[in-house]
Amino acid sequence: MKTNNEQFIYTPFVEQAEVKQNKVSELASNLLYHWPLVLLSLMVAVVLAFLYISSTNSVYNVKAKISINDNKNKETNVKEAAMEQLSLSTGNKLVESEVEIIKSRPLIRNVVDSLQLWVNYSVKQRLKTVDVYTSSPFRIQLIKPATSLSTQNFEVKIIDGKQFKIIQNEAEIAGNFGTPVNTDFGSFTLLATDKLKNYEGETIHVDMVPLETAVTAYQEKISTSFNKQAPLVELNIEDQVPLRGIRTLNTLISVYKNSNIQNKNKETLTTLKFIDDRLTSLRRELSQAEKTVEGYKSSVGLTEISSKSQYYLDNAQSNDGKLGAVSVQLNIINGIERYVNSEKNSSSPPATIGIEDPGLVALVGKLSALLLEKDQLLATAPESNPIFFPLNSQIKSTKTAIKNSISNIKASLVSTNRELHKISSGFESSIKDIPVQERQYVSFKRQMDIKQGLYIYLLQKREEVALSYASTLKDARIVENAYAGKSESKKKGPITVALLLGMLFPVGLLSFRKNLRNKVLTVNDIQIGTSVPVIAELIHESGKNELVMLKKGAFAITEQIRNLRTNILQQTSGSVNQVILFGSSVAGEGKSFVASNFALSLAATGKKTIILELDMRKPRIAKIFKVKNSSLGLSTFLEGNTDLSSIIEPSVFNENLSIIGSGPIPMYPSELLEGDRMADLIAQLRTEYDHIVIDSPPMHLVTDGLILSQFADVCLYMVRHNHTAKSELNFVEKLYQEEKVRNMFIVFNGIYMDSRFGYALDYGYYAEKSNKKLGSGVFTDLSLRF
Repeated sequence: MKTNNEQFIYTPFVEQAEVKQNKVSELASNLLYHWPLVLLSLMVAVVLAFLYISSTNSVYNVKAKISINDNKNKETNVKEAAMEQLSLSTGNKLVESEVEIIKSRPLIRNVVDSLQLWVNYSVKQRLKTVDVYTSSPFRIQLIKPATSLSTQNFEVKIIDGKQFKIIQNEAEIAGNFGTPVNTDFGSFTLLATDKLKNYEGETIHVDMVPLETAVTAYQEKISTSFNKQAPLVELNIEDQVPLRGIRTLNTLISVYKNSNIQNKNKETLTTLKFIDDRLTSLRRELSQAEKTVEGYKSSVGLTEISSKSQYYLDNAQSNDGKLGAVSVQLNIINGIERYVNSEKNSSSPPATIGIEDPGLVALVGKLSALLLEKDQLLATAPESNPIFFPLNSQIKSTKTAIKNSISNIKASLVSTNRELHKISSGFESSIKDIPVQERQYVSFKRQMDIKQGLYIYLLQKREEVALSYASTLKDARIVENAYAGKSESKKKGPITVALLLGMLFPVGLLSFRKNLRNKVLTVNDIQIGTSVPVIAELIHESGKNELVMLKKGAFAITEQIRNLRTNILQQTSGSVNQVILFGSSVAGEGKSFVASNFALSLAATGKKTIILELDMRKPRIAKIFKVKNSSLGLSTFLEGNTDLSSIIEPSVFNENLSIIGSGPIPMYPSELLEGDRMADLIAQLRTEYDHIVIDSPPMHLVTDGLILSQFADVCLYMVRHNHTAKSELNFVEKLYQEEKVRNMFIVFNGIYMDSRFGYALDYGYYAEKSNKKLGSGVFTDLSLRF
């Protein structure tokens, strides 16, 4: 039955987990015990790390820095104002968009193609492959365009300064340097370099990829960062060959700057064409007007006009000039209005020549810049890309601002045009009073002067445009040319990872072993698995003599067994002639060892004690007490073939202790134990002995132990450290809950006193302290430490 009595369990050792309350320290202790495994793991990991380092090339971080003119917060200078008036300025540049343009596929494609970055040359050196970009003995010149290439890998064995051999998939093609070679993947020529002599007899490994594949790879390799306040853009690329990285960034910057210039010049040339076309038309019209004036003067013989006529003519010409300027502005305004109202704009905004309002000129210039930026980004990404969202929003808001500005300007120009027409009508009425010949002449002269003024104006603007085209305004300048820093150390990383993995591997292995073994290791494991109280904890005894109670002096194991005896006597105080059953779940849990020494400890107190060897399937008690094998024993007594007195053997170790061996192994031990003679035996022994100790078979394997439990007053159930499976605790708990065993207690047996299980032994004054050897520390049981 269950017991509610609390036991005082004396143990001369403590769990480190109870002392430190720290799982980390328990893990550290476990690793310390398994130090050979940890050391071997670290050594293997470090060796692998050094092999990896030896096979890995150094990587250099190449950087370059450029400054981009971001006019977002700057005032427009005189030259830029002239450009904007001609719709030449690309407006404000946003650094964010320029960064995307720098990494765009068209620019990267130009760099990859010009530097032949789609092909790589390397040689094998010991454990690693070395890139020979700067010292390659030859260069490939494709006869077929690189865009038609597929990924190819082959080797070129250099025979001498003239001949080579191409090896691919065990096929060989011989060739001469400078002569075209035809292969399955295309035609090309190998051009020798001045390094060829250094590689005679060597084999060069060549890797070729399609141009677009290389472009994608370099788009990913090149990284950018920018400072909005400066604004500066820093370009970065990591490369095993620093010179290649430097050339890549420098070429990219050059291509970017040239692309900017080309875009500016494209706009400028468009405006120049517009002006030249208009000048050609005006030149014809002006020539015709001059001929008309000269012809009229010659036909009528008019040499001079009166001062009054000259006055009217001058004022009319001045008014006509103003009227013409207003008309030009109205035409340009109407053209811009039609442009911004159109849903799709495939071309640039109209030129703003003649527009006097600086605000509208700036807005049109900004719209032109945004549209140009959008066209550049469309070359690298679809319009559905999120990068277009802010750009489309800016274009929309700029168009709205242009519409509002046009509305106000147009109203003002219409009013001005109306007033100028009234003034012109007044001058025309006054001119009617002039003689007919002079009036006719003034009319012809007015037409000629209007065309002459417009012609001179366009000539002036053309000179300004031509000047800006020649100057090629640049929005980017180099702050720092590409340079390579020190090679990044590839040693710290692998070694750090190796040390980490070298420690994690034994931790994982030990945890895996622990979970796979799933054995009881601590009292806490028992308390989690069952509610049966633990009455004693016994350390592992590695000595050859199993009767440890015969040792002289103070030993930890003997004191623990005495503590067990004391606890049992306290639990059963008042009881006489008690039967104490030693049981276990499976074999090998130490019940025979503990039962033998427990019986000796009882006998040592002067109590008459007898121990019964009832594990008749695998008896051990007789061997422990060195009792000679006999044909008589419990099996013969239970079969009725002998009497009790003939099977009792007095112990040679203590006069108060007697032993009954199992006798010959019976065919049906369970049936014998359930017979009446077994009950009679216990009853008779109770009358003659103070304590009866029974060594029973494992209860979870055979039923014999449960049969014997009905005769027991106390059951001491063995749970062995690092031997009993945790699943067996479910069986123990079932026995306890179903009350199949009376006064059941657990003895935690065979505890290893080492750090791998989280235990530390407080020897105190025990004799083991003086008997410990110098070699009993970290160098003992090396095979178990792996």
